[in-house]
Amino acid sequence: MKTRSNPRRSRGFVAYVMVLTTGIILTMMTFYAYKSAIRTQTVQASVQLRADYLAKEDAVLRSIVAIAPNRAMRAMQGGSNSSSTISNPLRWENIFTDALIQANARTSISSNLKSSLNVTNPIVANAGDSGLTSISSMFKGVSNESGLISAGINRSLGTGFPPALNSSDSTTSSRDSTYPIISDFKQYGSLASGLVGLSVSSYPKYNLLTYPQINFGYLKPGDSFVAKRNWWAFNLDVAANDTATTGASRFKRDFVFSIYEIPSQLAISASSFLALGQYASGSAWQNVTIDGGVYAGRASVEGSSSFSNVAARRGATVSSSATIGGQSFSTNPFAAGVREKYEVTSGQFFPLSLPSESGRAAFISINRGPDYFDRFSATTETSTVSTSTWNNYTLGALQAAMRLDINGVTSSTNAAPTSLKFQYFKGGSRQTLDIPLNSGPASGLAQGYIKCCVENQSYTFATPVDVAYGAPGGWAYQTGVSGTVTFNNARFGDPLVGTVKAGYYKTSYPFEIKTLASGKYCVAVYPERFAAFMTLLGADSLSVNHSLVVNVDYANNVLLRKPSIPCTDLDYGVILQECGNLTSFPKGFSFVTNLRLYIGDDVNNVAATPPSGYTPPSGTSYYPPWSCFAPEIRYGVNSDPFAIQVSGQIGSLASETAANPTRPLDSKNVSGTAVAPERITMNLRPIRHPAELPPIVMMNWLVVLEERRKEFF
Repeated sequence: MKTRSNPRRSRGFVAYVMVLTTGIILTMMTFYAYKSAIRTQTVQASVQLRADYLAKEDAVLRSIVAIAPNRAMRAMQGGSNSSSTISNPLRWENIFTDALIQANARTSISSNLKSSLNVTNPIVANAGDSGLTSISSMFKGVSNESGLISAGINRSLGTGFPPALNSSDSTTSSRDSTYPIISDFKQYGSLASGLVGLSVSSYPKYNLLTYPQINFGYLKPGDSFVAKRNWWAFNLDVAANDTATTGASRFKRDFVFSIYEIPSQLAISASSFLALGQYASGSAWQNVTIDGGVYAGRASVEGSSSFSNVAARRGATVSSSATIGGQSFSTNPFAAGVREKYEVTSGQFFPLSLPSESGRAAFISINRGPDYFDRFSATTETSTVSTSTWNNYTLGALQAAMRLDINGVTSSTNAAPTSLKFQYFKGGSRQTLDIPLNSGPASGLAQGYIKCCVENQSYTFATPVDVAYGAPGGWAYQTGVSGTVTFNNARFGDPLVGTVKAGYYKTSYPFEIKTLASGKYCVAVYPERFAAFMTLLGADSLSVNHSLVVNVDYANNVLLRKPSIPCTDLDYGVILQECGNLTSFPKGFSFVTNLRLYIGDDVNNVAATPPSGYTPPSGTSYYPPWSCFAPEIRYGVNSDPFAIQVSGQIGSLASETAANPTRPLDSKNVSGTAVAPERITMNLRPIRHPAELPPIVMMNWLVVLEERRKEFF
């Protein structure tokens, strides 16, 4: 019998092996594909988690720029150190905590957005969402220092960090690592020697620094400018709070937070709503030369005017026929891509800028408005975290070394002043001289005499004066005397036997009461007379007594009323005369008043010897720096001047949110009429050296937060 194998069974056996083998292979491939997918997902999740932390850090950094300068201001204000409840929010720890809150860094999606999705029981699967409670793990001082911040004061942090400031005040130096301290006690010293533009011994308060690489064009990046840089460094890693949970680790980044104190120094600089290019009459500016840029809180560039660059804090409108940096703007200059396209195609800095274009930067103009002129509007601040108080730092009237007040008036219906009070520094302490205007200091003496000593004492007069010796009821006089005078009977005889007498002198005062042709009472100030007058008083030099404020003491006399701003004809005025030669003021002269100011003479037109270390630009002379702050300035006293010419800088203390703009070059005569445009000549230029700063200036803060990257140092 013949037997045959079943070919189907053989083929079936082979099929089972192949299926099983293929299945195993496919299963292994699926396993490896799944494992690879899991690995890829893990990598992607890790990358996404790090990107999420990076986004959170960027939001936190922007919040620090917004929060920290406000806390620095509050640290200077009265009562900021009166209790821990008030001072604790000003600490760096709470600044960082509030920055996390403001940045919404604790969640990847806001509660409002989550609610708007209308998803029932949503689950957010972001392992990085946490309370971020460990501030000390996320923020650290640099170079492995303890604490949350490394303050740039009294020690150098090495390469890549700004020049450090010095402070001999222990309160300032100890608090600067706890709070953002702005203080006059922080200055440039040995730690900054050779690292700033000028000698720190000659210019410790403000020096020449380099403008940072930001898009806000108060100046161009890399330009030199006059400033002081307060700074603090810290290390940031938000992911460090959750490393134990997420396993994520990121490299730590170093940052430098800076507050530049910038005295106003541009040709036109004002935290106000400014109209540029035209007078109120509609006439274009003519005979006007502007060197450098312009800064305004808000700007309206009108007509066919031309500027090299304009920086505005709250925006600007530009006439289509105006040019800025040689460019005209028929469309919105702040539209997306306009600045970038200009800088790429031209290779130059965009000439019209806002601080908001700079990311981690802010520009703060400190504008106290009408209070700037009036020291009686401010209260005395005590118990402050900073050693410099806010009012003293921001009000020009409080910064003046010399003070002159109208403190007496005839009656509520008769505005004739009856007394003045003059304050000045002598031996580093403020002294007071009361000046009656209707009588002398003692019965029988004419007004204008000043008591200098008692019987048998001596007094030295550097310039000729009239002197008197005696007491009420008997007087002896000598005129035109100088040198040392002993007030005794041997020199003068005994004008009143049996009575203790005293010595008095009469000199030419640097101020008096005058009236305009309209009958308006004014305080006339004569700066050229101060040198001799202060010498007779035995006062400190004019390098100390370098500024004067004239106010009305309405706070201590109910018959005197607070001056109005805008000024009215019912208020007193101030006349400035004999002011052409200010060379007796080695550091310059500043004048502040809350009254209408009438300039009756040429001002500061006599050149002086430049201070050591300063060379004026070629072809120019050095004039003592001077500044003048008043709510309204008019030109002329007895009659309207034919023309006016102004050189230097111009600013304004008007509001940047006002409905109507301020026109900074508009000028008025004594009669109140506008000076014709063709009779106004303006040569405006910036301050380029701290030797050109007057004693009193307007202040700005530039706030910048920069990453310290090794490739840049």
